[in-house]
Amino acid sequence: MATQIVATAFGGPEVLSPAEVEVPQPGPGQVVIAVKAAGINPMDHKIVSGMMGADPDRLPLSVGLEVAGVVSAVGPDATGPGGPIAVGDEVVAHPINGGYAEYVVAPAERVVPKPPGLDWTVAGSILAVGSTAAHALQVVAVKPGETLLVHGAAGSVGQIAVQLAVREGVRVIGTAGGSNHELLRSYGAIPVTYGSGLADRVRAIAPDGVDAAIDTVGTDEAVDVSLELVADHGRIVSIAAFGRADSGITLISGDDPETNVRANSWQRLLPAAADGSLKIVVARTYPLAEAAEALQFVRDGHAGGKVVLLP
Repeated sequence: MATQIVATAFGGPEVLSPAEVEVPQPGPGQVVIAVKAAGINPMDHKIVSGMMGADPDRLPLSVGLEVAGVVSAVGPDATGPGGPIAVGDEVVAHPINGGYAEYVVAPAERVVPKPPGLDWTVAGSILAVGSTAAHALQVVAVKPGETLLVHGAAGSVGQIAVQLAVREGVRVIGTAGGSNHELLRSYGAIPVTYGSGLADRVRAIAPDGVDAAIDTVGTDEAVDVSLELVADHGRIVSIAAFGRADSGITLISGDDPETNVRANSWQRLLPAAADGSLKIVVARTYPLAEAAEALQFVRDGHAGGKVVLLP
């Protein structure tokens, strides 16, 4: 038997509870992963709360979109993006279903090799936020020498977007609270405090203008300041401001079907995290039994980094 965390109802994190289940077996094109680390994401809360649909027939509901671990069983034709998968392989899987668990079944097509030097907690928590950051950067298409404004630059998606853009020679201005300014400077960004007067503070830093903006927070301030400062509104992308669809900005959630930028981002993100050129802040880790407390911490916001379950 194995432990899996499930939602017994739709609601807050308190609906999560452990369940004893049979160790899963893989079908064709599937693998079973013994989970070493499972990332917690804001989307998990949306799923548990019923925001993404509240059909009672789905209960009890498995939770968790990304894991890292060791392959314990493989089904026929278990070939992933990195090639055939074998028992004992150290892997990262995203997006999957039911990652809050000791063992999880995943489609082989979503399972990729974990670089040997990559810490388990980072491996299990990088792809959801990292692929989102890569997608946002693709949309705004910033070039070396251009200026990019990142709202929520100290959040998990924001930190990766900042680092990837700086590596490409982009000048990055990142909004954050004062306690995170030094962190952004360490990434090569120019920090600026959000709040009243933000547009003027950004203008003082970039008198020649801002070429593009990425919004990771979804506030009216982030959208309105971006619209005010970026001439080409097609180069403003948000991962959160879905109530502002009529403003002319680009909203993204799932992958780009033409480029599959999210699905392919592991090839860039995992090696960079392994060699240390891409920094991932893990704010807290929790044992699997404390999944409800961990999701509560993420739901409350301002985690300052990734939150990871360690089964």
